[in-house]
Amino acid sequence: MSIEPIFLTPVLQDKLWGGKKLQTEFGFDLPSDTVGEAWVISTHPHGESTVSSPEQYAGMGLNDLYHQHPELFGVDEPGTFPLLTKILDAKDDLSVQVHPDDVYGQEHEGELGKTECWFVISADEDATIIYGHNARTEEEFRRLVEAGEWDELLREVPVKAGDFFYVPHGTIHAIKGGITILETQQNSDTTYRVYDYNRTDKDGNTRELHLEDSIAVSNIPHIDPATQQQEDRVGMSAITHYLTNEYFSVYRWQIRDQLVVDLTGDYTLVTVLDGQGMIKIDRESYPVEKAQSFIIPHGVSSVTLFGDLDIIASNPES
Repeated sequence: MSIEPIFLTPVLQDKLWGGKKLQTEFGFDLPSDTVGEAWVISTHPHGESTVSSPEQYAGMGLNDLYHQHPELFGVDEPGTFPLLTKILDAKDDLSVQVHPDDVYGQEHEGELGKTECWFVISADEDATIIYGHNARTEEEFRRLVEAGEWDELLREVPVKAGDFFYVPHGTIHAIKGGITILETQQNSDTTYRVYDYNRTDKDGNTRELHLEDSIAVSNIPHIDPATQQQEDRVGMSAITHYLTNEYFSVYRWQIRDQLVVDLTGDYTLVTVLDGQGMIKIDRESYPVEKAQSFIIPHGVSSVTLFGDLDIIASNPES
């Protein structure tokens, strides 16, 4: 029996800063006009993806599939599924925030820390993100926060479609309005807010801030993390390797007509950002199109992709 890709149905998350691009750009059926995130590959209890195919697994939560059929993922004793993939629509600015490492996350929140990375799908003209800060010491960081000197503290950098940002744990960051991204991250939902623009919700309440936790986990001073970005052209197609760290490797596959991809991880997470085509595994072919996410299971050493496709793929690192 051939090995089939595992297609998934996402979980949609309403956010104060969300909009409607996940419907207008990706065709998701939104429950409101403020949906900020589609958790497209997730086992997290705050939003678990559901298997849509193959038929024998349809309707199962991805976490159940991972634990009941570990052979699909090349693991003997499955613990926590390591990764989470999201598409984010930031109609408005996200809070300025930071995530802990695994040790702090487990000790204080009972879950993994959060290292992540972003591929910018689209960005309004003059769009920016917060990426790091200017404080040299913890004392300076605290002073600027308490004085509300945000322009002096925070580093704001321009972004455009196609940019890639690596955001390790401890990095002060914020996606700002007018940006749509695909995020690859550790399987965690722990966020410490540093600043939220004094916004209030529909009931007039401000969101909780976490200054002491933020100072405890932030990289001070900030240093821009290195990536290993390398593009390999294959005819009209291309494979870009953005990053390999202790948690994941991330790639962009741009298919124009045909592309053979050799896979290196135990399994591969795939999200189609644009286009349509086919993926061939062994001797079977499966149609794929924009907004679909799926997992290429363990045991597949290479795939052939046909059509006109733009894909972000990742695999966990042990």
